[in-house]
Amino acid sequence: MPLYKLKVHFFPNQLLETGFKQPFLIFDRHFRLHSLMSGNQEVRIHDVWNSNVEEEFAKMRTLIEDYPFVAMDTEFPGVVATPLGTFKSKEDFNYQQVSCNVNMLKLIQVGFALVDEKGELPPTGDVWQFNFHFSLTDDMYSQESVEMLRAAGIDFNRLQNEGISMDIFGELLTTSGLIVDDRITWLTFSSGYDFGYLLKSITLGELPKEESQFFQFHRALFPRCYDIKLMLRMPGAFNTKLKGGLQEVADQLDVKRHGMRHQAGSDALLTAKTFFKIKQQFFSDNWDKVSIATLLSVMEAKNQLI
Repeated sequence: MPLYKLKVHFFPNQLLETGFKQPFLIFDRHFRLHSLMSGNQEVRIHDVWNSNVEEEFAKMRTLIEDYPFVAMDTEFPGVVATPLGTFKSKEDFNYQQVSCNVNMLKLIQVGFALVDEKGELPPTGDVWQFNFHFSLTDDMYSQESVEMLRAAGIDFNRLQNEGISMDIFGELLTTSGLIVDDRITWLTFSSGYDFGYLLKSITLGELPKEESQFFQFHRALFPRCYDIKLMLRMPGAFNTKLKGGLQEVADQLDVKRHGMRHQAGSDALLTAKTFFKIKQQFFSDNWDKVSIATLLSVMEAKNQLI
């Protein structure tokens, strides 16, 4: 059994007062923004809670046939542990770090942006942000990550009182039409933790001990997906030296954000817009070839846990 070194960690009833006094931004259930995603289309980021989770999944089910590209992002309470010992490879170490943290921690938000083959949102401009039950008293987290999420407008009091339970979300995701269907294309950025938490929500158990087993589940549940980090390593984009996280790459491409950074709905939409900007700007002449190469990289689990 692998050993893990805890880094920044907080356990129930052992929390320290941080004195963090930044003003917090609280958003309404439907956070509306005017965008240039499609002309002057209005973007509506739906904050989904336990009270309306079934209703919002039902809305998504009506759209996936015409909007089969699903950009996804998660927010979680940091990274609190590092595996110790000898590992078969760097990839094995990366997977063990992802799995031990996903197993120990709870998801805070998931964002979904459904777009069509041109990167367009539905006419209503809907983007979904699912908020999960999370307790600063009972659940483990990195204080630094919680402070960052608070500054981004995450309402931890409301998460504790109105957050979605993981079993309900997992059941609705399983029957949503979003998984186990190669007509659905997932769009992500550095997605190891993202897919780890989604798999945990579906199985309600720990992640597999071996990376190969994880990717067996991954291929079955999410058979078609692109990771922007992998796309940037393909000829054409690689020579541009685009680097950094999602926001930094988007800034270099002059892709505008709608909403708050480190909120899953806003990040999911930025992922969709960045994906289609990269596709158009660097791969318009050879997308079929690049598409196959990128899909194979994901299917073969090459450097995806990055």
